[in-house]
Amino acid sequence: MTRNLLEPPETLLPESPEAQAELSAGTDPTVVAAHHPAFSAAWAALAEAALESGQNIAAYAYARTGYHRGLDALRKAGWKGFGPVPWRHEPNQGVLRSIAALAKAAKSIGEDDEFDRCRKLLEDSDPKSLEATGLA
Repeated sequence: MTRNLLEPPETLLPESPEAQAELSAGTDPTVVAAHHPAFSAAWAALAEAALESGQNIAAYAYARTGYHRGLDALRKAGWKGFGPVPWRHEPNQGVLRSIAALAKAAKSIGEDDEFDRCRKLLEDSDPKSLEATGLA
């Protein structure tokens, strides 16, 4: 497959096997986030649980943390603020889930501009992330 040289390459975050193993084993995401604060999937899990229980402000805070930690990781991996961040690459899913949770939490508190920005970021990163996170 020929790559379009005008489009930036995909950004693929590195794996976090220890953090992922803790989360997959059912360790409380609060504990995982405390052990691995840069691991966006833990923050996404916290945000999603808060949204499910109607704690929209807590969800917003957790999601914003996952979003910012995820953007830091993306930049460290070479992302320039735009370009593909594919959902299919599991290490990317934590930041994409955090962005989706931030969109949902923002919508729940009337932050429509923030909702639109987050949704657009997901769409630009990988349209499949919209479907995967329920924002399609």
